[in-house]
Amino acid sequence: MTNDQIVMPGLAGHPRLETKRSLKTWMAGTKPGHDDEDTYALLSSDSGFRIFPGNRVAPAVEICKIAAMKSNVKNIVRSVPSSDVAARVDAIDWAQASRDLDAQGCAVFKGLLSADECRALAAAYPDDSRFRSRVVMGRHGFGRGEYKYFSYPLPDLIAELRPALYARLFGIANRWNEAMGIDIRYPERHQAFLKRCHDAGQTRPTPLLLQYGAGDYNCLHQDLYGEHVFPLQVAILLSEPGRDFTGGEFVLTEQRPRMQSRPEVVPLTQGDAVAFAVHVRPVQGTRGFYRVNLRHGVSRLRSGHRHTVGVIFHDAK
Repeated sequence: MTNDQIVMPGLAGHPRLETKRSLKTWMAGTKPGHDDEDTYALLSSDSGFRIFPGNRVAPAVEICKIAAMKSNVKNIVRSVPSSDVAARVDAIDWAQASRDLDAQGCAVFKGLLSADECRALAAAYPDDSRFRSRVVMGRHGFGRGEYKYFSYPLPDLIAELRPALYARLFGIANRWNEAMGIDIRYPERHQAFLKRCHDAGQTRPTPLLLQYGAGDYNCLHQDLYGEHVFPLQVAILLSEPGRDFTGGEFVLTEQRPRMQSRPEVVPLTQGDAVAFAVHVRPVQGTRGFYRVNLRHGVSRLRSGHRHTVGVIFHDAK
C-alpha cells in the first residue's frame, strides 16, 4: 500500500482504494468518473476525511439528531387536470421556484402527483422486473432502509416527468454555473444531455424508488454518479405523513466557507415534490458569488412505512 492511499472502513473486502490525489481533484470541483454501485464516497469525520466505496457522498451521521428549522415554503403549483404531467410541470410558478432555489437551495411543488399516482408508484417496489439493482443502505453505511434503481424503459410517469422538469431547470443550472465560474452548460432538451452522459459511458438510469420502515433513515449525502452531473434533482413523497408514517422528514444541510452547517427540514405531504441542489450552489457575497456545499437525507422514521421517488437527471456509469 502506497503512502497516498487511505484505508477506509465501511465496505469490508472491497479491492479498490481511492487516492489522496483524486480526493484533492474532487474537492477542487473535478470529480473522477464513478458509477452508482462502485463509487468512492467521501465521509467527514473528526479526524478529517475518510473514503470508502459506495454510491454517494455521505457523512456518517444519523441526521435525525440535527436540530433544524422548518422551511417556509409556498404552494407554487397551480391546479390543472391530473392526467397531463407536462401541463402540471408547466403550471408550476417557476419564477417563485427560481427565487426559492436561489435563496435556500430548494423549492417545493405542492401536489405534483395525485394520490393514485403515488400509490401506483409505491406499489411497484416489490416488482423486481422494473428495476436494475437494489441497495440495502445498512450494508454500505448509508443509513437504514433500501432503494432500487429503475431500469430503462422508465415507468411512463417518470419518463414524462424527467424531461419536463429538466426543461424548466436547465436555465437555472446554467445561471448557477455562470455565477460560480463553472464552464459547463446544459442543453435545452434532456435527451441531448443524456446523449452527453451516454457518450461518456454513463448509460445506466438513476431514477430510484426508496423504501423506509420504522427506525430507518438516510444519511446526508450527494448523488454523484460520474463525470457529468446535472446540479439539480427532484424527490417526490409518495406516502402521507401522519397516516402512513411519522418522523422521516426530508433534510438539507448547507456548508458555507468558514461557517457551521445550516440545516433545514423541508415539510412535504403526499404528492409534493422538492427540487434541490445536488452538490453546490452559488450564494451572493460582498465580493461576488461563492459556492456552498449541500447534502440531503431523511431523518429517522418513528413508525410506519415511507416511499419516495427520486428523479435524477444524469445517468450513471
